[in-house]
This record gives sequence, structure tokens and C-alpha cells, in this order.
Amino acid sequence: MKDGLVQALNEQMNFEFYSAHVYLAMAAYCSGESLDGFANFFLIQAEEERFHAMKIYKFLNDRDNRATLEALPEPKNEYNSMLDAFELAFAHEQQNTKRFYHLADLALDEREHATIYFLKWFIDEQVEEEALFSNIISKLKRIEKDSNAFYMLDAEFAARTFTAPAE
Repeated sequence: MKDGLVQALNEQMNFEFYSAHVYLAMAAYCSGESLDGFANFFLIQAEEERFHAMKIYKFLNDRDNRATLEALPEPKNEYNSMLDAFELAFAHEQQNTKRFYHLADLALDEREHATIYFLKWFIDEQVEEEALFSNIISKLKRIEKDSNAFYMLDAEFAARTFTAPAE
């Protein structure tokens, strides 16, 4: 791999770790609001992001390149509402999708076929992530004034788990 692509993959790996940091901050906000199901949702999301970062870490190492870690920016810690948190999470996922598209463009330009194949998994994952957040935002908007439905959603998220996908 050329140095520019290696650097871009390292930047993405660090962004994935930052994404885990963002979701952990959202989980802490939810816990502070006594919404343990929503907190669990974001804790699982943070775990997924760390998994993504480590997937890139392993790929870099498997290709005889070095993964380099950077300091993480401070995430936002306060939100106006649960809807606000999910809308910001959705925007974050959209930004992440653009970053993976950019990586795929770099890999295509360099005809780096192993990296192109590797990035396909992430692009497919981003389609799922954006759909997940978009769907939750729609639900939150529909139940905005129905506290029973809100707490039912909280209970649903309490049951969410993370299982690493088969490689």
C-alpha cells in the first residue's frame, strides 16, 4: 500500500476509536437521565465502533503496515433530549460513511484490490448503521409525547447485545 492510503486507514482507525468515545459519552448522558436501556444501546454502539477500529488495526498489521494511535478529541457530553443525541449520532454515522467512501476512492485510485475488498464490509455496515439511526429517530419523533412508548423503547434497548460478525 502507498503511504497515503496507509495514513488514511490509520486516520479512519482513530476515527472509529473516537466514535466509540462519542457513543460512550452518549451512554453516560443516558445513564445520568436514568434511561438504562438507551445507555445500553450506546454502550453496545461503542463496543461495535471499537470492534471496527480493531478490524482496521489488524488489517494494517496483516499488510505489514503500522497502526498508529492518536489522541482522541473530547466528545460532546450534554444533549437537549434523547432525540438530539440520536440526531447527532445519525449525523456522525453519515460523516463516517463519507470517510469510508473517500477511503474506497483512494483504494480504487491505487488499484489496491485487497483494501477495496476489505472496505466493502465497512460500506455495507454503514448502510445498516444509517438505517438503524434513521429508524430510531423516526420512532422517537412519533412517540415524542407518549411516555409509555418512550419507556417501552428504553426497555427494548436494554435487551440489545453485541456479537462480533463472523469473519
